[in-house]
Amino acid sequence: MTGELNVLHSQVYGGDTPQEPDRPAPASLGANLLQTDEGVQIASIYQYDNEVPAKASPLLKPSTDAKEGDIITSINARPIGSLAELNQALLNQAGRQVLLGLNRNGEALQTIVYPVSNRTDARLRYQDWTTRNRQKVEQADQDIGYLHLYAMGSNDVSDFAREFYAAYKKDGLIIDVRRNRGGNIDSWILEKLLRKVWMFWTSDNREPNTNMQQTFRGHLVVLADQYTYSDGETFTAGVKAMDLGPVIGKQTAGAGIWLRGRNRLADNGMARVAELPVFAEDGRWITEGLGIAPDIEVDNLPHATFRGEDAQLDAAIEYLQQRIEQRPVKPLTPQAYPGVTEPAGDIEP
Repeated sequence: MTGELNVLHSQVYGGDTPQEPDRPAPASLGANLLQTDEGVQIASIYQYDNEVPAKASPLLKPSTDAKEGDIITSINARPIGSLAELNQALLNQAGRQVLLGLNRNGEALQTIVYPVSNRTDARLRYQDWTTRNRQKVEQADQDIGYLHLYAMGSNDVSDFAREFYAAYKKDGLIIDVRRNRGGNIDSWILEKLLRKVWMFWTSDNREPNTNMQQTFRGHLVVLADQYTYSDGETFTAGVKAMDLGPVIGKQTAGAGIWLRGRNRLADNGMARVAELPVFAEDGRWITEGLGIAPDIEVDNLPHATFRGEDAQLDAAIEYLQQRIEQRPVKPLTPQAYPGVTEPAGDIEP
């Protein structure tokens, strides 16, 4: 029965669950590891935004000397020959100092690393995905920016601001809400995208500024998919309704009814029922049970995605390149200041 109720924004879960304080807790090194004939190899280390050192993978911290291609030979002097042995050795080591033994091209090395919990590892893996997406866009076209919204909560506001204000001068911008988990900040983001410039400031030897400061003037594309959920869908619907740019990808999840989560049970569980459906000015229901259809449908096929391909991102880049070529963003260049016109007729000395 609970499984049948767990649809869209209606959720039932228990609160009186057993707690095992002595249960072993897995930990991670923040990397993709590969079982090879030589041992466990560091195949790739999760990438991150270099401007935020605190979000670096454990293996990329300044105090740790580890590289992609290294073979992990030991953990705290315990020999490691397989992924199973490595995972066993990392139990309960999250946040603790660990001595990592490595083999780099035949040379034996040791370095200190601080593993992270599996929860943190999931965020590092997500961060690696978005970082590589941004790098792919930058390599394809320096005039196009990219940002991803993980969800629509307070933490995501700061992430949006940092990424958006670094890219608002670009001729094109991709806002990626694929797998967005929802929240309630769609209005704030849409407000930023609705700002229009109408006047410019200029001074000697300086780049002109808009009087609607830090306003994006270029072409916009939004990426959405079948995992775009809740407020991520509301944002997607708003982009379409206000014609801010096309949506590329797949139809969203169809969970538009919001809720307040006030039905807490005696055992601290929850029985939440969707309460606040959203509808348009003409009275039609916008999202629930149907989702938001893309303007340009592009599917990411499983095997291609496994190989690292992203047809939806490629389509967004291609679309923006065509739009920028067809309708270039006008540069901010004021005309020469007009001179003073002499009055008509003779002027006596």
